[in-house]
Amino acid sequence: MELAVRTIELFAFITGIIYIILEIRQKNMMWVIGILTGLACSFSFAVQHLYASMGLNIYYVFVSIWGLVQWRRDKGALAGEGESVIHLNRLSLKTALVSLAIFLLGSACLVFILRLAGGSETSFDAVVAVMSAIGTWWLARSYPQQWLVWIVADLLSTVLCLKTGMYWMAVLYLAYTASAVFGYYHWMRKGKVIC
Repeated sequence: MELAVRTIELFAFITGIIYIILEIRQKNMMWVIGILTGLACSFSFAVQHLYASMGLNIYYVFVSIWGLVQWRRDKGALAGEGESVIHLNRLSLKTALVSLAIFLLGSACLVFILRLAGGSETSFDAVVAVMSAIGTWWLARSYPQQWLVWIVADLLSTVLCLKTGMYWMAVLYLAYTASAVFGYYHWMRKGKVIC
């Protein structure tokens, strides 16, 4: 069983790296790879009893389907602009405040639920899961600020994985952190606001 778990972690690492490259370049194929990565990661986190992170990756699978549809529609709005243009949407103050409220309330509720379920590292797991859910929603809406959320979430995920002995996953989240820094600058430089 240990070999199977490590093999799935390695698969998640490889598909996760591919996802990073496609995300920065804002390629729709990233959503397909995201489905594969989300399934592999959800299994890996379930084995470690990190239930919020497991659930988060199942959420990623569903958001990947929605994101693929959303991005295709947004790309259509930029028809004729060229392949290298990255479509961006403005993050409203209302969306930012609602996201903050969801983060605070969601984290508190999830910590409580995870403790009842007997999860491990419940506070870390809950905060990372809620922050990542918000980051994924913002990514699907093409808000460039999603990269800033990811920098923090990915750093916390790296620590969480190190604490639980998931070393391939820790390397993956460290790579995600570096890509989030690059992705933010890349999107700001190449992006065009469509709404």
